[in-house]
Amino acid sequence: MSSTLSRRSQPLCSQSPCQAAVSPPAPPSVAGGSVAGVSVAGQTRLYDRDFLLAVASQTSFVLANTLMAHYARWIEFLGGDLRQVGLIMGTAALMGLILRPWMAQWINRIGARAMWAVGYLVFALSSLGNLLVDEIGPAIYLLRGGVVLGAAIVFASGLTFVSQTAPANRRTEAIGILGVGGFMGMLLGPALGDLFLGSDHRVRFDFVMLFSAATVANLIPAGMLFFLHAPNSVGDRRPARLSEFATTVFRYWPGTILLVDFAFGICVTAPMIFVASFIDTAALRIDGVSVIGLYFWCYAGVAITVRVGFRRLPDLIGPAKVLIVGSLFMSLGMFAFALVTPQRATMLVVPALLGGVGHSMMFHTMVSLTLARFPSSAHGTGSTLALMMLDLGTIIGAPVLGMLGQRYGFPALFATVGVVCLSATTIYFGSRFRVTAEQRWIG
Repeated sequence: MSSTLSRRSQPLCSQSPCQAAVSPPAPPSVAGGSVAGVSVAGQTRLYDRDFLLAVASQTSFVLANTLMAHYARWIEFLGGDLRQVGLIMGTAALMGLILRPWMAQWINRIGARAMWAVGYLVFALSSLGNLLVDEIGPAIYLLRGGVVLGAAIVFASGLTFVSQTAPANRRTEAIGILGVGGFMGMLLGPALGDLFLGSDHRVRFDFVMLFSAATVANLIPAGMLFFLHAPNSVGDRRPARLSEFATTVFRYWPGTILLVDFAFGICVTAPMIFVASFIDTAALRIDGVSVIGLYFWCYAGVAITVRVGFRRLPDLIGPAKVLIVGSLFMSLGMFAFALVTPQRATMLVVPALLGGVGHSMMFHTMVSLTLARFPSSAHGTGSTLALMMLDLGTIIGAPVLGMLGQRYGFPALFATVGVVCLSATTIYFGSRFRVTAEQRWIG
């Protein structure tokens, strides 16, 4: 009981940036009883009320975020073409990447829970603001940028919160189960979007419903945050400067795991960007079944099963081993797209299942390994760095892969993703043998 009380703090409204010392954070204690003010001695409970609220909050947010997968249709509805779709989406993604270092400093400064609420608010206001737009112009660039920025804040804050409040020896499990909430949202969001925009003839009211649903799906979990207890490791009074972010990153440099973070960002372009185009270009049809719906149900469904069923595996054998196995599954999933033809459309299930297993084993372990060298008080910086590398992989990978696919076809595109994932994992695997045996598979 005492350990639970020691890692919890006051309600949201009573937090003050003055609670922490001005001096730079010290490295976490391994043998002692605390990490940056968070007691870890004897702390074993993970699935408490706060954690379950965090998972529910994540589910609702990812539902809203997958509704935004239809944003390209909104741009086209306003008269935009494919070039403008790419320009608006790319500019917004770049904006989110550029602002991430300052976001990390604010997470460290005011706390993960407070910034989590800010992220929900930014996303909700940006989503609802689209209803005031009736043409392609500067406003839609700003609003799409707000959606991306809000999502970036939510993901980084959620990862930081669970990494600071979970027992130290179950941090990877905590991040993994938080991701299960995201996969559940992925199961629901696309179906809800089809309910609003399933017709070929779309009117403005369809998009009013879409953006309103996304807004509500953010405001509900934002309210849940007021019932969470904040971790003590907040309140860095130093200014939120880029130099502070860079100093913290280089002080606790994670190493070659960042290559895996980058490669994973390239990997997620397959399901999130290119699968829909692949299905349309290859003319994949299954009577009575939505082909893309089948893909995501298999992808997210197996991901949930594996993530829950093997939730303790990273803590038992080491997150690095789980990450390496997951990377192999992800690579095989990319190569398996070569099996899919118009005559064998149902074979799309194979890359979906392999990719889902890979995703379920990679994301939480790579984030945990990125955080391993950061003290608890700097987990905002560590989680943001991991997501920055993921974003960078997506921003660089998407246009390059698009050009590659245009010239050489989708088999070459997906095979390239598989090779990149396999190469990054091989480099990371080799780096593990340059550290002590005790630390080789845990960080």
